[in-house]
Amino acid sequence: MIFKYGKKEIDYLKSRDKKLGEVIDQIGRIRWEVEPDLFAAVVQNIVAQQISGSAAASILERLWEKLGGVTPETVAQTDVQAFRECGVSQRKAEYIKEFADKIMTGAFDLAAVAKMPDAEVITALTSLRGIGVWTAEMLLLFTLQRPDVLSFGDLGIHRGMRMVYRHREITRALFEKYRRRLSPFGSVASLYFWAVAGGDIPGLTDPGARKRPAKKGKD
Repeated sequence: MIFKYGKKEIDYLKSRDKKLGEVIDQIGRIRWEVEPDLFAAVVQNIVAQQISGSAAASILERLWEKLGGVTPETVAQTDVQAFRECGVSQRKAEYIKEFADKIMTGAFDLAAVAKMPDAEVITALTSLRGIGVWTAEMLLLFTLQRPDVLSFGDLGIHRGMRMVYRHREITRALFEKYRRRLSPFGSVASLYFWAVAGGDIPGLTDPGARKRPAKKGKD
């Protein structure tokens, strides 16, 4: 599944922000895959923390194969050692098992969480061990497909904003100014800031990038 947005969101952002509008015109449509299953997405995010994307993909592939699909039921029926054999750390395996147990006992209601306002979703998700605010925001965007997610805690967003608006630093005050300007379609703006940060506009530099000191020549 691809994150859904269209002409309404694009026209609004271009009308509100000339610089971002120029970026949108240069990059064009962005196709960003989403994971519609909230349980699976939480598991994926816990597994992927603090490891490379390729390592996470390999672990998740082994985990999906061993469990025959990652659901509260299959996780609850699988012991921690099986997760360890797939490459999941002890602590992460415990977080995932605890999450599944809460769902199975009714202590955590995924269906109810999916219907909550954004701030309440973040509060609910961060009550789980292994889920912080940034991860909750990414789940809001890439699983629940909420339209107005722009994360101050995301380094890629900071880099993209510096490059688009030519700032050396994105302070909280600057971030809030742009967030208000781009609301209620901050999620689509996020896609373009990430694209810029990833080099989708050749030659666009990062004013906040640290410059290496020049090497001194030998006398």
